[in-house]
Amino acid sequence: MVPQFLIFFLFLLFLYLHCTTILAQSPAAAPAAAPAPPGPTNVTKILEKGGQFTTFIRLLKATQEDVTLNGQLNNSNNGVTIFAPSDNAFSSLKSGSLNALDDQQKSELMQFHIIPQFLSTSQFQTVSNPLRTQAGTGGRLELNVTTTGNAVNVTTGLTNTSVSGTVYTDKQLAVYQVDKVLLPLDLFAPKPPAPAPAPAKTKKKESTADSPVAPDDTSGAMSFIEQRHRILFVIGVVGMILTL
Repeated sequence: MVPQFLIFFLFLLFLYLHCTTILAQSPAAAPAAAPAPPGPTNVTKILEKGGQFTTFIRLLKATQEDVTLNGQLNNSNNGVTIFAPSDNAFSSLKSGSLNALDDQQKSELMQFHIIPQFLSTSQFQTVSNPLRTQAGTGGRLELNVTTTGNAVNVTTGLTNTSVSGTVYTDKQLAVYQVDKVLLPLDLFAPKPPAPAPAPAKTKKKESTADSPVAPDDTSGAMSFIEQRHRILFVIGVVGMILTL
């Protein structure tokens, strides 16, 4: 019995050492795969996650401003800030306001909600007014931002509203919800009447010197008178001689 037990023990010891050697020689487990890099920024998808920007998304797509925005964000280091009106904001517009705009004017309206620089909420306190939008700046495209405590107010001359929440923000893109559509003066304010045309200037007739009038040829008349006087003189002389 003792030799069989010893043989069995030696067999188990050999099997243990053999398995330990195999495990030691096995390759190390592969490291966990690195997370995939984030996909390109897509503004409309960000807005879709917000859940209340259907009209704004539709207008961005109709004017292809979404393509322009995505190109700016993915092909350059330029930052962008978007003031996104909610569906309720569009619903409060006067009926027919959007339908009255042509395609170019709709593009201008969308561009007016886009600032071509990244602005965090803290930067609103120090930013210089008026802000430059994608549509332009100053005059009838003026957009001003002011802060009161933590509140951020946005004014256009026609619209006075406030930022009601942050939809999305990173180091390049910031999307803020506003409670009203930002209406630029250029599209929604009556344009000043065109100045009346200046009265046509009457052309002054150039004073032209009267053309010289040729003097009447009186030489013939004078010769006839002189000849008549001479005849009368001769007749008078002859008459005096005859009376003698």
